[in-house]
Amino acid sequence: MSENTADVTETATEGQQQPIELPADHPLVKTLAAQKESIKELKVRAARADELEDAQKTESEKTADRIAKAESEAASVPSKVADALRTHLVALHGIEAEDAELFLTANDPELLQKQVDRLVGQSGKRKKSNFVPREGNTSTAGASDERSFVRDFFSGN
Repeated sequence: MSENTADVTETATEGQQQPIELPADHPLVKTLAAQKESIKELKVRAARADELEDAQKTESEKTADRIAKAESEAASVPSKVADALRTHLVALHGIEAEDAELFLTANDPELLQKQVDRLVGQSGKRKKSNFVPREGNTSTAGASDERSFVRDFFSGN
């Protein structure tokens, strides 16, 4: 046994992480094997206990469990719909991924739709338009006397 303790101190000072092989009749090996067996038995007993608890539940308890499970699933439906809607709206409106991640945070479909409408509306305001409403419209109605004089002078009439 003093050999094993010398090996342990030797590996600890060298900083190596090698496991030490102990003989099969060592008390630590025996204790480990006994603990593994007891853990296996406890797992089997726990499974049996769960089965017995489920079998002993009354119909009303089983129904209450099913209702609770159904309610929790129903509560998660709007967030699932919002996730799918978010993906669809980002593709539909061509929203950049960074903007979608930053601004489209709602888990409620109605609120998400409002966020998208506002984001798309704001991006329309920021774009500069090159549209000039009166470009190309040259109207001669109401021309001044000076214009008509200049036009007549250069036309050669």
